Amino acid sequence: MTNNMAVFAVLLSTLPLVLCYPVLDLDLESRNRSSIRFIALGDWGGLPYAPFITPIEKATAHEMGRVAETMGADFVLALGDNFYYSGVRDVDDARFKETFEQVFTADSLKHVPWYVVAGNHDHSGNVSAQIAYSQVSKRWHFPYYYYELRFRIPHTNATLSILMLDTILLCGNSDDFTDERPRGPVSLGAAEEQLTWLKERMRSSRADFLLVAGHYPVWSVAEHGPTHCLLEKVRPLLQKYHATAYLCGHDHNLQYIEESGIGYVLSGAGNFMEESMKHQDEVPPESLKFFYAEYTSLGGFAHIEINEKEMTVTFIQARGKSLYRTTLPRRTPF
Repeated sequence: MTNNMAVFAVLLSTLPLVLCYPVLDLDLESRNRSSIRFIALGDWGGLPYAPFITPIEKATAHEMGRVAETMGADFVLALGDNFYYSGVRDVDDARFKETFEQVFTADSLKHVPWYVVAGNHDHSGNVSAQIAYSQVSKRWHFPYYYYELRFRIPHTNATLSILMLDTILLCGNSDDFTDERPRGPVSLGAAEEQLTWLKERMRSSRADFLLVAGHYPVWSVAEHGPTHCLLEKVRPLLQKYHATAYLCGHDHNLQYIEESGIGYVLSGAGNFMEESMKHQDEVPPESLKFFYAEYTSLGGFAHIEINEKEMTVTFIQARGKSLYRTTLPRRTPF
C-alpha cells in the first residue's frame, strides 16, 4: 500500500465522525481543582532541515513543561503552522517525530492532549496526513479541519466550548514572504459550509465561556495585520453571540487586543519572533493592551485558566517571565 493510500484508508475509517462534524465532550472531573487550564501555542513548527527545530521552539517547549508542572495544563491548543515551511507529506513523515514528539518531552507534557488546527504552511502540505496522525499519536487530536471541544469546568456547573476553525479553508492561503493577504478560499462551497457550521454552533451554544480558535488573526498590529476576511465573516458572529475570546497565531509575537468586551489572544511566538507593528493604526483605538516580540526572550505562549466566574489569560516568555495578565468575565445571556 502506498503512503497516500494508507492516509486515505485511515481517513476513510473516520469518515462517519467527519461527516457529523466532530464534537468532543471531554471529562476533566477527576481534577482536584475547580478550573480548566491550558496552553495556547501557535507557529511552533520547527524547520524542514536539520536540526528540524529552532532555538525558540526548543526554549518554548522547555518552558511549557515548567508551566504545565507549576501552573497546570489540561491540554494544549496548537494554533497552526505546525510544520514549517510546507507541512508534512504523509502520516509517516519524520517531521512528526523531529518537530513534535522529540521536542515536547517534559514529563508534565507527556500525557497532555494537543488539539490541533492547520495554518497556512500546513496547507502547503498534506493536512489530511496531520488529521490521520491522530490515529498514530495518543496526544495528537485533530479529528477534522474544524470541530468543537466541550468541557464542564470540574466540580462546578459552568461549561466551556471551543470552536476550532480552519481559517485557510475559510479565507484562502497566503504568502508570508511577500506579506500577501489570504487570496480567498479554494472552494467557495467548503468555505460556506464551515461558516454555516460556525454560525449554527455559536447560535445554539449556551456555554458559559465560548472561545473560537483559528490560525489567522481577526485583529493584529503586526506583520500580517488584521485578516479582512475574518473581520467580515467571523467578527460579527463573535459580537452577536457574545463570544468570550478569539485565539490565534500567524503573526510571530504575543498580542492582546480587546474590543467590545471580546478578548483577541494572539500567541504566535512558538518558533520565530517578529518585532514589526506596521499595522498598529488598523486596529480600533486603544484596543491594543499588550504586544511583545523581543527576540532575546526566545519566544513564548499564552496560559489560560477558566473557573466558574472568569477566564484568566497570562502571556509567558520562554525565559520564564510572566509578561501580562488579564481577565474576561463569564458570558452574559443574550
